[in-house]
Amino acid sequence: MKNIKKIILTSVVLASLVFIFAPTEFPENFRFQETLNSTLSSQEVVIIFNSGGWGNTPFDKAEDFAPIIKGIQETLTEFGLNSIVIPYERAENNFFGKITALKEMRRSSQNQAEKLARNIDEYLTQNPGKKIIMAGLSNGGAFVNEVMEKISNYKENNVFAIEIGTPFWEKPFNSKNILYLNNEGKDSLSEGKIKILFFALFKTPFKWIISRTSGKNLSFSQAIRVPGHEYKWDVVGLEITSFLENKFTSF
Repeated sequence: MKNIKKIILTSVVLASLVFIFAPTEFPENFRFQETLNSTLSSQEVVIIFNSGGWGNTPFDKAEDFAPIIKGIQETLTEFGLNSIVIPYERAENNFFGKITALKEMRRSSQNQAEKLARNIDEYLTQNPGKKIIMAGLSNGGAFVNEVMEKISNYKENNVFAIEIGTPFWEKPFNSKNILYLNNEGKDSLSEGKIKILFFALFKTPFKWIISRTSGKNLSFSQAIRVPGHEYKWDVVGLEITSFLENKFTSF
């Protein structure tokens, strides 16, 4: 029993030290900046893609969010607008990258949000005719919300946000340029339904183990199934289309 307590105590101390002293380095996002700055004149709308989770899911692998982004692009095309999707990475895809992401989330992603807001301000100063849509799912939605609060140099008709399934601890920023989606109140994470969230998290390790033994090899984050937190274009598409029509048809 003493040995078990010692192992647990040592593990907790080591984990705490790693969390405290891990290097706080964010992805440089050179590719994001280069792509943003090199957008063609024919690309009137820039869609900044913010995945859920750690924020490092490639666009072509984001099965939960990419279909919605493609739906947004198709809608803009119907309005006669050309668009480009630029992913924004919030964490490196490694152990220390995730530790850094956790530390940043404790501060509501203030540092990264300020950096992206500056990038957008500079871009719009140089390209005043362009439009930007920041789209974020779950933690990505929370991040987009923080960025919208910090953009200081945008006009009413320049920057818009679509925040999907934003966690309940993120206070919504009041702006008519933001569309919040929570599955009509059915998303237990957005609504802060603690009991439901607790049971979902409790079942996750078992789902993860079963997936491994059955050969599915789900990641831990993929094994998390929060009731109401899955979004499909055929469900949310009408609301998004209505928002885009209201904001872009006079473009």
